Amino acid sequence: MSRFQPAAPGGGCAGTKLDRAASAGVSASPVLTSIVLLVAALVTATLSGVFGMAGGLVLMGLLTLLLPIKAAFVTHGILQLVANGWRAVLHRRFVRWDIVAVHAVGSLVAGAIVSAVAFIPSKPLVYLLMGMIPGLLWLPRRWVRLDAAKPPQAFLSGLMVTGANLTAGVAGPLLDIFFVRTELTRHAIVATKAATQVFSHLAKIAVYGAPLIAAERSGLPPLWVFAIAVPLSMAGAVLGGQILQRMTDVNFKRWTRLIVTAIGLVYLVQAAQLWLS
Repeated sequence: MSRFQPAAPGGGCAGTKLDRAASAGVSASPVLTSIVLLVAALVTATLSGVFGMAGGLVLMGLLTLLLPIKAAFVTHGILQLVANGWRAVLHRRFVRWDIVAVHAVGSLVAGAIVSAVAFIPSKPLVYLLMGMIPGLLWLPRRWVRLDAAKPPQAFLSGLMVTGANLTAGVAGPLLDIFFVRTELTRHAIVATKAATQVFSHLAKIAVYGAPLIAAERSGLPPLWVFAIAVPLSMAGAVLGGQILQRMTDVNFKRWTRLIVTAIGLVYLVQAAQLWLS
């Protein structure tokens, strides 16, 4: 893996201010950036272990701030692949594997489409989409007639959620609307969503990671960061599962919506700042 180069303001493509904002991140030393990423790996994996999606939203926002966009997508994919995969293993007795199997087919189709189009979002667009996606959680239940337990809709969830993951970096709230009308408990929801998200993160690694392999400076963190971040993500999944045990189904759904919405509002402000800078 090539040398870690945190993005610096003005270090992107030449052109408009928006072009530079799309590829630039904050200026920080590699050591400080690595420490921040390690702490984030633990904290966000814990959040995801409790709420099923908030951690990924926080992590993607932080990575988009610190790294070039492709490196942010790949790093997010690797860390969330571990966190979601380990969470699915820990709660495997609650996973609805029939939903996961059909979702995986839709995910494969979405990955192939985005890869063929070769679309790379800008940083302002990523923040805008991340800020808008939580709004899906506020749709009235009577408007949402999606149920991941039905095979055609499980396929649709794979197609839409992976497509959103490859453009916005995250899609937890979108995935959540496919579970609004299911009869699953909070344990089954967290476990099944974790298993389905594995395929979205694999798609991110494949679509955005392949071009970075041949790059002289990929912008990815060094291998030692991933070597430490992986067990931290696994530990966060365990800790989050313990907190989840103490919550009721009602509190789980209420706090998930409030926390994710607050994060989304922060990202909308960030998007506006980037567009106006």
